[in-house]
Amino acid sequence: MTEILDINKELVSEPIRKGFGRGLLEAGTINVNVVAACADLTDSTQMSLFKDAFPDRFIEIGVAEQNLVTVGSGLAAAGKIPFVSSYAAFSPGRNWEQIRTTICLNNQPVKIVGSHAGVSVGPDGATHQMLEDIALMRVLPNMVVIAPCDSVEAEKATIAMAKHKQPNYIRLAREATPVITSKNTPFEIGKAQVFVEGNDVTIIATGTMTYQALMSAQELKKHNISAEVVHVATIKPLDENTILKSAKKTGLIITAEEGQIAGGLGGAVSELLGEKLPTPIRRIGMQDRFGESGEMSELFENFGLTSKQITLSAILLKESIGKEK
Repeated sequence: MTEILDINKELVSEPIRKGFGRGLLEAGTINVNVVAACADLTDSTQMSLFKDAFPDRFIEIGVAEQNLVTVGSGLAAAGKIPFVSSYAAFSPGRNWEQIRTTICLNNQPVKIVGSHAGVSVGPDGATHQMLEDIALMRVLPNMVVIAPCDSVEAEKATIAMAKHKQPNYIRLAREATPVITSKNTPFEIGKAQVFVEGNDVTIIATGTMTYQALMSAQELKKHNISAEVVHVATIKPLDENTILKSAKKTGLIITAEEGQIAGGLGGAVSELLGEKLPTPIRRIGMQDRFGESGEMSELFENFGLTSKQITLSAILLKESIGKEK
C-alpha cells in the first residue's frame, strides 16, 4: 500500500496547477532543453515561474492555441522538450486536430498542459469547464494522459514528463484541493497506486476525485464495507495489472472522475474489464451533461461528484450483487 497523508487530520489545500509550476521550474533547472510556450495565460497556468527564471526559453504565443501546439511540435523536432499550456477548454478543446497531426502522428514529445479542467473552474461556467479532454486525448495514438490528484503529485508528474519520450497530456484543476500525498509518495508514469487496501469493493479514482474516494472509503467502514482505493494518475497507458488484481480481489468496481464518464477513466476501466475480467461496475462522473456556473462545492454536489455519491453507489452495488446471489 502506498504512503499517503492521514485524511482524518487537517490537510493543506493548494491548486494542483501550482505543483505543475514548481515542477516545470525544476525540470527546466535540470535540463536546458526544456522550453515553454503559452497562449496568453502564463500566470493562470503557473508558467510564470519558468518564464521569470528562463526568459530566453519561454515563448508567448498569444491567443492562438492551434499555433501553440504546432510551434511545440517544431521545437520538439529540433531537439527541445517543449511544454505548451492553456486552459483545457482551448487545448485540447480547440486544437485537437493540430495535436493529432503535428504531434501524435509524428510522435513528437510535446508536453501539453490543460489547466482549469473539470467543473471546479466554477463560476466561469460550461464553456470553460472542460469535461471531454480525457476522452479526446486518450483516443490519440502515442499520447500519454495524466491527471494528478494534488499539487505535490503534479510537481512529480511534470518532472517525469520532461524525461518521457512520448507526447504527454497533463490535466490540472484550478481551485485549491486537499494535498493527500507527500514527497515520499511514489509517482511513475503508467503506474497506479493502491492508497487504501480493502476486500469488498474497489474505488478507482483520478484527479480531484481521489480525495473524494478516500473520504468514501472512511464512510463505508461505518457500513461494514471494506473499500480498496486505487489512484490512477496515468489514465493512458492504464495500469492493467494493478486494476485487474484489485478487481479480482473485491469483485466490485466504482470509478470516479471529474469529467465525462464516456471515454474517460470509467470508459477505460470498463473496456479493460469487459475484455479481460468482466466485473460489476458503476461509474461516477459527468453523466452526458455540460457544466454550469457555481462554486466548486455546489457543482460537485449538484453533479454527484462527492464522497457521498461514491458511498451510496458502493452500497447499492454491493446490495444488488448480494440479491442476485
